Amino acid sequence: MAYIISGIQQLGVGVPNVQEGFKWYRQNLGIDIPVLDEASEANLMLPYTGQKPHQRHAILAISGKGGGGLEIWQYTSRTPQPCPFSIELGDLGILIGKIKTENIQESFAFFNKKGVTVLGEITENPIKQKHFYIKDLYGNMFEVIESQEMFGSSNHATGGPIGAVMGVTDIDKSMKFYTDILGYDKVLFDKEDTFSDLQNLPAGKNKCRRVILTHSKPREGSFSRMLGNSYIELIKVYDKTPRKIFENRFWGDLGFIHLCFDIKNMDALRKKCAEANCAFTVDSGTNFEMGDAAGHFSYIEDPDGALIEFVETFKIPILKKFGWYLDLRKRKPEKPLPNWMLKTLSFSRVKD
Repeated sequence: MAYIISGIQQLGVGVPNVQEGFKWYRQNLGIDIPVLDEASEANLMLPYTGQKPHQRHAILAISGKGGGGLEIWQYTSRTPQPCPFSIELGDLGILIGKIKTENIQESFAFFNKKGVTVLGEITENPIKQKHFYIKDLYGNMFEVIESQEMFGSSNHATGGPIGAVMGVTDIDKSMKFYTDILGYDKVLFDKEDTFSDLQNLPAGKNKCRRVILTHSKPREGSFSRMLGNSYIELIKVYDKTPRKIFENRFWGDLGFIHLCFDIKNMDALRKKCAEANCAFTVDSGTNFEMGDAAGHFSYIEDPDGALIEFVETFKIPILKKFGWYLDLRKRKPEKPLPNWMLKTLSFSRVKD
């Protein structure tokens, strides 16, 4: 059986204080449903943590509106390090997280009223989506994109992550990677120019090549309806020397640490990645447990070293307080879970 990608499961973000981060993301982005909350030792990421295990606290939270979640990640055995330079468009790695909103005007007014840093006005991107950019309390950039594809309900207009903007050195090489491995086989836009909707971003006035990719076929799998469609945007900026955002820093330090995809059939994916000369750099094996969930995770690097995580979920809590856990290994891998079942996760919503 071939591997299946259900969608973007989560965007990892390293923060100095996990509880402070979770509070900000739930109050401002509506990412307020914790799926797991665990403090333990991260002993499988040694290639990216100085070959030493470290203590950490992680909260994975989602939005009732759908899209992926945020894995909010804090070192507790060391002080997480910030990027030593101001990150600009075209620097190498995950530059911007894309999140969706069902009402762009409502979200724009909300963020301004809350005092969130808003970068410019509402504009249109090259594929005619209304959007604008914000910064979180740590300076990480998010693109808020209007979308009518919402999964469920929430008190916020925004949903979860639906993609990322990646800074790259070679657009064509990166396009092949994201197409061949991750299924982003539909080119929505590809042009070299200066772009008015980027003007308020750092280095946004520079000429760049900008490519927006999506997948031509709807995703399949257990969480595909909730995760929904997604986009990868590749940016190569001219007239500047790009810097690697996580050079000389650990995975888990401050900023966007990985982009994670929910998958089925890790063995087939491992074979595909090896054939494409991007073999797994981390592989948890099949007995990995994280809090109340269990599964199998692995990592690869994109052509510029950005970390891509894959998670094959075996067990998740549906109604934890009633002891209801779902074993996904007993289901057909391509079959989506019923909407009503996934919406029961909202019973765990944290209300401030």
